[in-house]
Amino acid sequence: MSSYPNKKAPLVAAGILFPFIIITSLFALWGIANDMTNPMVSAFKKVMPELSNLQSYLVQFAFYVGYFTMALPAALFIRRFSYKSGVVVGLVLYALGTFLFIPAAEYQNFNFYLVSLWVITCGLAFLETTSNPLVLSMGAPENAARRLNLAQAFNPIGSLMGMIIAQFVVIEKLQSADYTPEVYQQLEESTKAAIRSNDLGVISSPYIGLGLVVVVILFIVIFMKIPQTQKEEKIELSTTFRKLFSNSLYLRGVLTQACYVGAQIMCWTTIFQYVERINSSLPSEEHLVATWYNVAAMVSFLTGRWVGTFLMGKVRPPKILMLFGFGGVLACLGAIVLPGTSGLLSLVCISVFMSIMFPTIYGIALEGMGDEAKIGSAGLVMAIVGGALLPLTQGAILDIGGKNLDDHLLFGYIPEVNYSFVLPLLCLAVVTAYGRYALHKDQEKNL
Repeated sequence: MSSYPNKKAPLVAAGILFPFIIITSLFALWGIANDMTNPMVSAFKKVMPELSNLQSYLVQFAFYVGYFTMALPAALFIRRFSYKSGVVVGLVLYALGTFLFIPAAEYQNFNFYLVSLWVITCGLAFLETTSNPLVLSMGAPENAARRLNLAQAFNPIGSLMGMIIAQFVVIEKLQSADYTPEVYQQLEESTKAAIRSNDLGVISSPYIGLGLVVVVILFIVIFMKIPQTQKEEKIELSTTFRKLFSNSLYLRGVLTQACYVGAQIMCWTTIFQYVERINSSLPSEEHLVATWYNVAAMVSFLTGRWVGTFLMGKVRPPKILMLFGFGGVLACLGAIVLPGTSGLLSLVCISVFMSIMFPTIYGIALEGMGDEAKIGSAGLVMAIVGGALLPLTQGAILDIGGKNLDDHLLFGYIPEVNYSFVLPLLCLAVVTAYGRYALHKDQEKNL
């Protein structure tokens, strides 16, 4: 564990600024896919009303389980070949997954959409497994967590773009959203078929467009030279796994990362259902637009990331992680117990505290590693599976009592969409505990 950051060492090693910028741009690229997909849970529920809440949350399961299935193969691949090869394969799979939306829309098959999302995240697993350790290695080790926070600060910029695309290209153009479920079911079958065909095409179009952008970036990367930033002695794979499994800070980091990603996805996905529940008690002219609150959450997230990156120049990363984790727990509690827009604002504020968590956990868990960081990185990317499993659990909570969001009231006044946020609360408590543990290890090392 590092002590205070080295203020004299440059954040990025001399001579590799341009490759750093190019690799950093990839963080925005997968941010677009992540947050363009979050609203698709509610979008598919509108287009295919036969889906339960749990079934619609399979969108997130399919999307994030790709990280789990492909992260280790990606790590073994870049260990055998190179970081650049990993980036190229990741971009190819990313583009392929987006283009699979074409036959998915043609056949109108929900399972086909799930497969397409899974292929996209197989590509993202390659990109994240490659890009995170590459950024960590592009400068002084004592600045690694701060450097990764800087690169990750561009991820929410892509996320904002994904949210805006989802709102204006998808959500506002869904014809099925113009009907209540009861009215929609009374429509003639031919009318419902036409609406479904139109809406599935609307859902598919931004992914296909994104695929074209990915292809352009792919060709840029193919012809760009990514330098080997450091020479590492390659160790036996068995030795690598032995070292990783004996590293308590790393193992706890993997578990903590799974909890954090699960909390993030639950907060950014279920905000749409949270707003829907509030709107059910408001006249139509006063309805809130969930996307704008999601955008506010992302702006808060981006602001918190920049502030956190600045603070890491003065304060140890584990301490910041612990304090931000505790703040997130309090904000989750507000989202559970506060009524109406007060609870919604608390939900938005959770993003401020989540902002520095992913890269900080990543940097702490891999700190001091050499060649084993490539495999270690895979474990942390596999931990993104928390974003597949925990939202499913939250979706099951939303189905308690029925498909509505307030069929069951805890203590007589807290609807299930509110008390489902006990899951993110517990996850952020784990993050807080990990920050405290890492800080303790850091202090021990510096005695």
